[in-house]
Amino acid sequence: MTRDVKEIFAGEAPPAPAALAAKVRTLAPSMTRSMQRVAEAVAGDPAGCAALTVTGLAELTGTSEATVVRTARILGYPGYRDLRLALAGLAAQQQSGRAPAVTADIAVDDPIADVVAKLAYDEQQTLADTAAGLDMAQLSAAVTALAAARRIDIYGQGASGLVAQDLAQKLLRIGLIAHAHSDPHLAVTNAVQLRAKDVAISITHSGSTGDVIEPLRVAFEHGATTVAITGRPDGPVTQYADHILTTSTARESELRPAAMSSRTSQLLVVDCLFVGVAQRTYATAAPALSASYEALAHRHSPRGRSR
Repeated sequence: MTRDVKEIFAGEAPPAPAALAAKVRTLAPSMTRSMQRVAEAVAGDPAGCAALTVTGLAELTGTSEATVVRTARILGYPGYRDLRLALAGLAAQQQSGRAPAVTADIAVDDPIADVVAKLAYDEQQTLADTAAGLDMAQLSAAVTALAAARRIDIYGQGASGLVAQDLAQKLLRIGLIAHAHSDPHLAVTNAVQLRAKDVAISITHSGSTGDVIEPLRVAFEHGATTVAITGRPDGPVTQYADHILTTSTARESELRPAAMSSRTSQLLVVDCLFVGVAQRTYATAAPALSASYEALAHRHSPRGRSR
């Protein structure tokens, strides 16, 4: 049992105008070149494109009407008419001054103050895009599954592996059984043991990292509830995900690889999951968290340090 693109977007409400730009930034890399031209056009000039018919936009981008409609659907809109309405709304926001301008990439000779300013802006934009694009129904369902889980396995590689460790550590501190796996062999070995009351989470920005897709597939086939945290909601990992949490990312550049901004957005999603679970399990989570703080308190005290 797998999921295709139509299933991924079925039943989801069209993104709000504020989330349109985030959707374009997130999904454009996985689109065909002709669809990218349409997506880049609507993101670059929402006011101008909002005034065009589907035929006009196809002519402007050198594509076909079918490509324009497919692009609108991939972005989460039932049809081109709905996309035009969102473009008009986004244009109104930009004219009111609420939409920030895109900053330049970091240059090799930038003063450190400029580096700080540009990184801070990109991080803020990434977080805002991720928050705007998160499906609340999917997030709530994932939280519900985690709160009731017998056991939780989390898979991630590279920078995503660090995020997996962060989530596992947080969940352990509120009394849940959670383990992060970065070794692909151990991940699959553990996934085989999962059952219906367990949860498996794969974290992959590209959505195509085989070492995290394989254990999620195994967990999915053994009846566990599966969650994908990914920047590509149409990527291969989502074929085996019951719940998909989409992350955003800033523009990649020579001095700012994708792993930097994807980590930021992944950590936001992880924190949302943790706080949601802590709320659902507060009666047991609060004492467990207090106990872990107390157990570690001496390690933060000068008196408790070894000489």
